[in-house]
Amino acid sequence: MTVVLVHGDREYLRDPGEELQTDLGVLEVPEDVSPGDTLETHLGDEFHVRRLRGPDLFHHLERTGAPMVPRDVGRVLGEVGVEAGDRVLDAGTGTGVLAAYMGRIGADVLTFERDPEFAEVARGNMATADVSDAVEVRAGDVTEGLDDLGPFDVVTLDTEDAPTVVERAPDLLARGGFVAVYSPFVEDTREVARTAEDVGLGDVRTLETIEREMDFDDRGSRPSTAGVGHTGYLTVARND
Repeated sequence: MTVVLVHGDREYLRDPGEELQTDLGVLEVPEDVSPGDTLETHLGDEFHVRRLRGPDLFHHLERTGAPMVPRDVGRVLGEVGVEAGDRVLDAGTGTGVLAAYMGRIGADVLTFERDPEFAEVARGNMATADVSDAVEVRAGDVTEGLDDLGPFDVVTLDTEDAPTVVERAPDLLARGGFVAVYSPFVEDTREVARTAEDVGLGDVRTLETIEREMDFDDRGSRPSTAGVGHTGYLTVARND
């Protein structure tokens, strides 16, 4: 069981039996470590032990690119309603944050990553997230094996060839199942939405994912003057 070791604003992932070496000293993680424990380095500095939770995945999984940020993960999960026991097809694994979230919910996830080296990193990340039994990472192009896949309750895509998969969504999805496609570019999103409508999927909607942080000071409260946090576009459709 991977745990998070916390000292102030520092956080480190370690497994039971592993060692942490920092400028604060050396710390041996006990085999029977539990969340809530407090451990000391040989110099006497304390680290608090925290259970690894969903939002920690974004900050601590090994990255092979820009991972999906927590708010976008939450939007996907909220729109498609992934549940324990669902069968999910995911493509464009990358770091694997979305796949890991769905695995931790209890879904059975099959995820495709084109780059074999990235796929290997994702497998390690699934082990860190403790979802190796729930998430299968395959190296390859999802579009080459669509005839042998399905049915799925949910399909999630973060790939340039998403329209090819969406075109097959009526065959891949169980009745009432959802497809969700994430893209940083509006041109790709437009093609996905058109394809979903052309193949007869229902309730096709596209959303821009943005957020504004709030500033609170002695003068009052208002949205931050920093730029609006745009990350991408999400298209959702359902197999009626």
